[in-house]
Amino acid sequence: METTASVLGPSRPPVHVPGGIARAACLVLALVLAGCASRSDMSGVQPRAEGTGGAIRQQAFGTTPAGDPVTLYTLSNTGGMEVEVITYGAAIKAIRVPDREGRIANVALGFDDMAGYAGQTAYIGAVVGRYGNRIAQGRFTLDGQAYRLAQNNGPNALHGGLMGFDKRVWAASETTGPEGPGLTLTYVSLDGEEGYPGNLTAEVTYRLTDDNALTLEYRVTTDRPTVQNLTNHAYFNLKGEGSGDILDHELTLDAERFTPIDATLIPTGEIRSVAGTPLDFTEPRRIGDRIDADDEQMRFAGGYDHNVVLDRGLASGLTGGLRRAAFVREPSSGRTLEVLTTQPGMQVYSGNFLDGTAVGAGGRAYGRRSGFCLETQHYPDSPNQPSFPSTALRPDAPFTSTTVFRFGTDGQG
Repeated sequence: METTASVLGPSRPPVHVPGGIARAACLVLALVLAGCASRSDMSGVQPRAEGTGGAIRQQAFGTTPAGDPVTLYTLSNTGGMEVEVITYGAAIKAIRVPDREGRIANVALGFDDMAGYAGQTAYIGAVVGRYGNRIAQGRFTLDGQAYRLAQNNGPNALHGGLMGFDKRVWAASETTGPEGPGLTLTYVSLDGEEGYPGNLTAEVTYRLTDDNALTLEYRVTTDRPTVQNLTNHAYFNLKGEGSGDILDHELTLDAERFTPIDATLIPTGEIRSVAGTPLDFTEPRRIGDRIDADDEQMRFAGGYDHNVVLDRGLASGLTGGLRRAAFVREPSSGRTLEVLTTQPGMQVYSGNFLDGTAVGAGGRAYGRRSGFCLETQHYPDSPNQPSFPSTALRPDAPFTSTTVFRFGTDGQG
């Protein structure tokens, strides 16, 4: 509850002001108020914080079905790039970047209003957790204790359950610094939520730099042993949101191995070479070249929905454990996307389950393969796969990771 202190002093006798002076004072006050109104009436968008080379604005973005208010933040840099993030699901709503001719377009799938986000089932733009990706049979054992989760994806648990982090309103705070404007979103997941143990605090900071890089910094803590695997589920289309499929995008993956899946999309536990498979993107190749190949892995997923192992070492000149995971080029626009991460894996998803029922910000339906995801992560089903990198989180060891989405054009340099 907010309180306000009184600013009224002791009563004083009224002071007579001549009419002309009073009218002049009123006119000045009216002009001042009008000027304030005109500066603040920017479609509800208010400048909030400025960092070196960029700014953050905020505005209301409706309410959840439960009536909780949602806020939209816009991060911008000096080059004209903008990133929109909403507090519902900590979701990326839009990413506006130039093509090789300098024309700006939104390259991230998203919705115009809260109704779109509340009604979607494709996790578009959201941070997913407590465990992103799948856990077999909705079960895992940690320190000898068995846990049961919702089976919300066939027989398996997916992206945190029935009410995962994508369906929660996150608290927001703004930061500034030499790297550019930043927005930190925080969600506290209580012990037992969706079947997971421990009170868990998840933070993700979005930061936009003047070289058109969007950095996501994650920090996760808990008060008792649990598991976690946060990732962002943004869908990209470098031609522009709503402008058709992504099959002509040229993809390069810095991954020589992947984790094959069974018919329910759960890893078998094997780590297999990509050589001779449709998952071989070690050299640039169109996403659509082999997506419909007569291959068991493609049949299981209806295209790409696979975790690749980022095992090609640190990229030259990178620090802090960052390695390049992927590079994407869209030939018609010349837009490019480079993905860097500290994570050991990445889910490559070609939008196979988009079915046209979701209508995006541009008023166009999102049909099959109208966006692709590059979800940096630990491997799916790691709690049940002892040979995979562990996703266990303990009170004395906070989890941190960084992912960078760097946008450019093939005409640069």
